[in-house]
Amino acid sequence: MEREVRVRFAPSPTGPLHIGGVRTALYNYLLARKLGGKMLLRIEDTDQNRFVPGAEKYIMEALRWAGIEIDEGPEQGGPHAPYRQSERKPMYRQYAQQLIDSGHAYYAFDTPEDLDVMRARLTAAKVPNPQYNAITRNQMRNSLTLPEDEVKELLATDVPYVIRLKVPRKEEVRFQDLIRGWVVVHSSAIDDKVLMKSDGMPTYHLANIVDDHLMEITHVIRGEEWLPSAPLHVLLYRYLSWESTMPQFAHLPLLLKPDGTGKLSKRDGDKLGFPVFPLEWHGQDAETGEPTISSGYRESGYLPEAFINFLAFLGWNPGSQQELFTMDELIESFSIERVSKSPARFDQNKVRWYNEQYLRAKPDTELAQYLLAALREHNIECSEEKAVQIAGVMKERVTFPQDFWREAQYFFQAPTSYDEQVIAKKWNAPTAAALAEFARELPASSDVSPDGIRALLTQVLERQGIKIGQVLQALRVAVTGVTAGPDLMATMSIIGTAETAQRIETAVQRLPQ
Repeated sequence: MEREVRVRFAPSPTGPLHIGGVRTALYNYLLARKLGGKMLLRIEDTDQNRFVPGAEKYIMEALRWAGIEIDEGPEQGGPHAPYRQSERKPMYRQYAQQLIDSGHAYYAFDTPEDLDVMRARLTAAKVPNPQYNAITRNQMRNSLTLPEDEVKELLATDVPYVIRLKVPRKEEVRFQDLIRGWVVVHSSAIDDKVLMKSDGMPTYHLANIVDDHLMEITHVIRGEEWLPSAPLHVLLYRYLSWESTMPQFAHLPLLLKPDGTGKLSKRDGDKLGFPVFPLEWHGQDAETGEPTISSGYRESGYLPEAFINFLAFLGWNPGSQQELFTMDELIESFSIERVSKSPARFDQNKVRWYNEQYLRAKPDTELAQYLLAALREHNIECSEEKAVQIAGVMKERVTFPQDFWREAQYFFQAPTSYDEQVIAKKWNAPTAAALAEFARELPASSDVSPDGIRALLTQVLERQGIKIGQVLQALRVAVTGVTAGPDLMATMSIIGTAETAQRIETAVQRLPQ
């Protein structure tokens, strides 16, 4: 019988969720939905020293905002609860003991000073990367080197110890990665990792494997930084007799900074001029303890569907020319086989482009709500009909929802200043006279549509012997104060003929001719 596909996203609550973590969650989610499986969220909080209050809540909110649905997790519950590792602490000990009983792990009683001496000795001998491994463990204080009665005495008297994995000295560890193919690592490159710490908490390595097994995880999709740990995990599956149900591994490519000089890290937040977190994060400076705020994609005005579409393409391609996908379309098109091994460069211009495309695709009635919300904040009244009209003419010119207000203020406020360059070049006595006449006739016009306003302007200019191209920039500045915007006739139609005429008359009076 074929197993149900079950994937997990397993972040540590040590701070805000990096966008690389969101991408990992996204790829897990896409695979699970594509194959009709389940998506789990597991909070890996075994390292209590690095626990950051608020981080777990942030992770859950970020996934919700991004549209990544969790089937089992701390909030949802499920058949394999609890889904926080700190709440699963009692169950790990038996598996560490199983490894000791089968000869695949051992007690190590070395003090911090013992470990320092060992590293110093190896460094002096010019041994690269000093490790506690199959060679050095023979000179250390552990249950492999100490007499059995002394080990029993140390355990009985509660002398601090850790439990380490006994890695074979000469063995090839092989596994097949869904993205990278066969990976082969010699066991001499693997150190005897700590599985259980002296405080009784499991390390990531043991808890991760035990939980993946007990939660029946079928696919482990995670970042490339975990690739060096994979051979160790394969050994754990083997030594716990779980190799037949070991999940398939897929290690995702790195996300690089825009210039390709290195991994895009949490520390790059706002330093490079763009967010690296999905949501705004309120934290503390590690050195000063002062409150800090790191920007987020949501608060910066990015739509979740644009953010997710962009992330999906950082390391994956659909094999077609299509660039804009709904979540359902991403699910339908996704396959691990089309994930690249090569690192993906982060391109902030591309995510802005995605945001523009998704904004423009929304109905004007929905876009109008962004403008109406901003108008309420500024105590400006506006009918929904007018807001819809403004959204319709502005949407090709905006990147973010907040741009509707920032770019469209002149629809509600007459200009108090005028672009000086245009006035210097385009404003003169004939232009002022023609626009003054246009302003006098405009309020009485029966056709207030953009076409009707253009027809009236054309008639006035023909009588004055002036071509329309000579006055358009000056007219735009007189009405809006700025040099660029949507179609000017549509703009004047929305502002209203009476208000437009008043603005032109004010400009004629104020500006030198």
